[in-house]
Amino acid sequence: MFTYGEKTKRVNDSTIYVRKIRFTTSEKENPDYYIATDKAKLVPGKKIIVGLSNLVLADVPTPLFLPFAYFPMSETSVSGFLIPAFDTGSSNRGIGFQNGGYYFALSDYADLTVLGDAYSNGSWGTRISSNYRSRYKYSGIFSLNFENIINGIRGFEDYSKSNNFNIRWSHSQDAKASPNSRFTASVNVGSSSFFRESLNQLNVSQTQNNTFNSSINYSKTFVGTPFNMAVTASHQQNTNTESITMTLPSLTLNMNRVYPFAGEGGVKKNPIQKLGFNYNMQGQYLINTTDDEFFTSKMFKTAKSGVQHKTSTNTNIKAFKYFTLSPNASYQENWNFNHISKEYDPINNEVVTDTLTGFKTYRTYNAGVSLTTNIYGTFNFKKGRLKAIRHTFRPSISYSYRPDFGTKFIKEVQQSADPLDLQNYTIFDQSLYRAPSTGVSNSIGIALNNVLEAKVAPKDPDSDEEDEKIMLLNNLNFNASYNIAADSLRWSNVAFSTGTRLFKDKLALNFSGSLNPYQVNDNGQRINKFNSNLFRLERASLTANYSLSSADFDKSSQNDNKDNRNGNGANNPTDVMGAEIDPTNNRFGRQSNNNTKNKTTKTNLYRAKIPWSLSLVYAATYGNNGIDPGEVSIHTVGFSGNLELTPKWKVGYSSGYDVKNGAFSFSRFNFSRDLDSWQFNFNWVPFGRVSSYTFFIGVKSSTLSDLKWDKNKPPDRRLF
Repeated sequence: MFTYGEKTKRVNDSTIYVRKIRFTTSEKENPDYYIATDKAKLVPGKKIIVGLSNLVLADVPTPLFLPFAYFPMSETSVSGFLIPAFDTGSSNRGIGFQNGGYYFALSDYADLTVLGDAYSNGSWGTRISSNYRSRYKYSGIFSLNFENIINGIRGFEDYSKSNNFNIRWSHSQDAKASPNSRFTASVNVGSSSFFRESLNQLNVSQTQNNTFNSSINYSKTFVGTPFNMAVTASHQQNTNTESITMTLPSLTLNMNRVYPFAGEGGVKKNPIQKLGFNYNMQGQYLINTTDDEFFTSKMFKTAKSGVQHKTSTNTNIKAFKYFTLSPNASYQENWNFNHISKEYDPINNEVVTDTLTGFKTYRTYNAGVSLTTNIYGTFNFKKGRLKAIRHTFRPSISYSYRPDFGTKFIKEVQQSADPLDLQNYTIFDQSLYRAPSTGVSNSIGIALNNVLEAKVAPKDPDSDEEDEKIMLLNNLNFNASYNIAADSLRWSNVAFSTGTRLFKDKLALNFSGSLNPYQVNDNGQRINKFNSNLFRLERASLTANYSLSSADFDKSSQNDNKDNRNGNGANNPTDVMGAEIDPTNNRFGRQSNNNTKNKTTKTNLYRAKIPWSLSLVYAATYGNNGIDPGEVSIHTVGFSGNLELTPKWKVGYSSGYDVKNGAFSFSRFNFSRDLDSWQFNFNWVPFGRVSSYTFFIGVKSSTLSDLKWDKNKPPDRRLF
C-alpha cells in the first residue's frame, strides 16, 4: 500500500499522524483510485487507522463512505474477516451470501480458513480448509465441505432436504526429508451428489467429473537389498452409479529382478548368467459398498481379503544369428480368507449361499517361449527433398502352455425341485481372487509391429543444415493368438493399433480396434464358422488432438514455443472446465497479476496481431455386434482456447459438440479485463443444467482484497 499525505507529524518512531491522506495500491504517479480521508494514524509496519473516508475513482469522488477503517500492515499472515459475496435472490433459495467467514493465521507453518453460505429458505453450507508447510519436510492442503440443502417449503409435497459433504486432502513429502521412504496422499471423497447439488458457485466446473479417486501411500526402499515395500489405501467412487470401492489397505512387497548365476562383477554373457528372477506379494482388504452404506458397519460385511504371490523367471538366447529366443516361466499362489458354500433349501425352493471365513488357497503356473527379430528396409529417392523412407518391422511369435487348474474346484448344487437340475459354482466365486479358469491353454501368439520414418533434405540445398528425420508412423501393431487345445473357436480377435503425429507434432492421431474372424448366432454368441469376408470390424476408436496458436505463425517466437509442448506434441492445454477460476475471491485475477507483476505492458490503441490459442479434441467410437448394422456410439468434438483482444482484454472459452446426439456439451466463457490496480472477471455458463454466471470487480492487492463487488447467478440444483 502507498500513502500520500499533505501534512505529517511524527510523534515517535512508532506513531505518525497524517492530514489529507490518500491510500492506494496503484503504482502510478497519478493513481487510478485511492481512499481519501482527512486524518489518519500510522504505526509503521503494523497498522493504519483512519476516520471518515471516501473512495475516489479517477479523481472522481464516489458516494461510498466508511465511518472509520483499519488497515493491517504486517508483513506476516494476519487473521481477519473475509467479506462474502451476496446473492439478491437469483435462485429459488431466496437471498443469501456465499464465501463469508474468517481467516486464522495459526503460525508461520499453517493457516485455517472457515467460510460459510446461508440462504433465506434455510439452506446453508460451510467450508473448512487449511494449508500447511514445513520447509524441506512436507506440505499439504486439507478441506472439508458440508452443505445442508433445502428445496421447497416445509409441509408441501415438493419439500426435500439433503446433507452432502466432500473431503479433500493433498499431502506431499519433500524428497530431501527421507530419500529411502516417502508418504503421499491425494484424497477426494464425499457424497456422489455433492457437486451436482452444491450451493457454491466455485463448484460448477466439478459437476463434469463423475468419479472420485483417493490414494494414501507409504513406500520404503530397503537399502542394500532388492526389496521395496508400499502400503496403500485407495478409494474409487462413481457418482452416477453411487458405487464405492476401497482397499483398506493394500500391502505390496516387490523384489527387483536378481541374477543369481551372473558372473563375477555382474557379467551376463551366456543364457544361464542372464537367467533372472523376480517376486511380488500383494495383500488386500477390499470393500465394495454404496453411498447409503458408506461410513456404516454394513460396508464391512461384504469385505474381501487375500494375499497373492507371484514369481517369474526368463532369459534370452541368440538363435540363428538374427533371432532372439526368450524362454520364460511364472508361478502364482493365491490365498483367500473368504469363501462360500451353497445348499438347496427345499422349503423355499431356492439356493442358499453362505459366506464363510477361513483360509483357502490354490496355485497356478505356466511356461512359454518367444522368438523375435528386427527387419529393416530402406527406400531411397533420388528426386525432391524426400531422400529416404525407413521401415522397421518387428515380428514376434510366442508359445505358452498352462494346465487345467479350474476343473477340480467346480462343485454342483441342486437349484430346483428337480434333483437333476444342477448349478455349477466354485467356493471362490465371491472371494478376492476368483478360481482359476478351466481347460488347458496351449496357445501360439503372433505380434507384428511396424514403424515408418522419413529423411528429408533441408529447403536450401546449399545450407549446412543436416537432414531432418520425420516420424511418419509411430506404430502399427497387430496381435492375435491361436489356442491349440481348444476344440473350436481357436483364433482370438485380431487387435490393432496405430498412431502418428503430423504438422510438426501438433496433431496427434490414434486409431485402434478389434477384428473378429468368426460369425455370430442370433443371440450374438460366436460360432465356429469364419466370416465370408474373413474379418468383421467389431470395435474401432479414433482420437485426435490438435493445438494451434498465433505464435505458430510468428517466426520470431517459434523457437521459444518448441520447449513449451506437452507429451503429445501440442502446446500446453488451457483450463478446459474453468477450474482455475475463483470468481468470488479473485484468486484467478491475482494469479494473472503475479505472473506479470514486474513486466511493463505497452498498450496500443489498435493492434493488427491479436494473440490467440485453440485446442481441439475429436473422438469417435464404432461398434458392430454382427447382428445389427454397425453404428457410431460416440462422436464428439471439443474445443477450448483463449483470445487476447488487447493487452488487457482476454476471453477464454471451452465447449464441445456431440455430433451423434446433436447437442452442445458443457460450455464456459470467461471475460477478464486488467484494470491496472483492479481486476474484472465475468464467468458465464450460457446453457445446460448448470447455466449460471458470476461477475467480479475488485482490487488486486491482497491488502484491500475486500474492496470488491461481485454478483452471481448460481445454477438451479433442483434435479428432480
